Amino acid sequence: MLTPSADAFAALARSSPWRWTTLRFSVRWPQDPWKPGAVRAWLRRPDALRVETVDGALLQVVREPARDAEPQPRLRPDGLVAERREAWDHSLDDPMHQDYHWVAMLDPAELADGRDPDTEVLVAALEVDSMAEVEHGGRPAWEAVVLPTDAYEPRCGCCPLLRSRDVDLDEYRDHPQHVLATYPDAFRVRLDVQTGVCVLTEAIGGEVAGRGHDLRIEAVDGPMADDLFVEPRRERLRRRGWSPYPARPGVQ
Repeated sequence: MLTPSADAFAALARSSPWRWTTLRFSVRWPQDPWKPGAVRAWLRRPDALRVETVDGALLQVVREPARDAEPQPRLRPDGLVAERREAWDHSLDDPMHQDYHWVAMLDPAELADGRDPDTEVLVAALEVDSMAEVEHGGRPAWEAVVLPTDAYEPRCGCCPLLRSRDVDLDEYRDHPQHVLATYPDAFRVRLDVQTGVCVLTEAIGGEVAGRGHDLRIEAVDGPMADDLFVEPRRERLRRRGWSPYPARPGVQ
């Protein structure tokens, strides 16, 4: 039986690559003008992704090149991952839709470990204010109210799970217009207990209050046939799938 604590929350955030193989889910991004509407996805690790609108229109199919099996990490007695060799590891990334926020919510290792800016040592990425056992989409989840530390290191500075001044100042050093006037006082974050997927982020206070994502898991480790991941014929020449969405013009 897993028991929630700040330490266990970090361990669960590290554990997603080893806790599931297929996932069907829907996700939306409340109050975020740079994100599309809600979508539904089928993901088969390590290399296949299908994304549709919630009405069933195909948006994207991705087939990644084959890669080596995921290395087995050192586990804690409760079965969660004790450590990863990096704060996050691109070799474990799932196929991407739109940007690295998608990858990070499916493998939220950036919520576990950050890099101390002075020593380069891996340290806690978050300050955890409170923990609770909740349900999300009818499934057991852990909810934490958190703030990023100065060691928080997202996969991509332009699309982190949690928006922070330190990350923005580094990412937008040449574009200060993208730095917010006021940042969230905290964030509400939920991890699905079975999978380790980050199913919710929500900014509390600040200029972007209410923004984040809300992911609802519909099925875990069910069979997914190859036919799900066949690209439309006109797009077969694209190496990493296709999408009708325009390029992201900026960040707010």
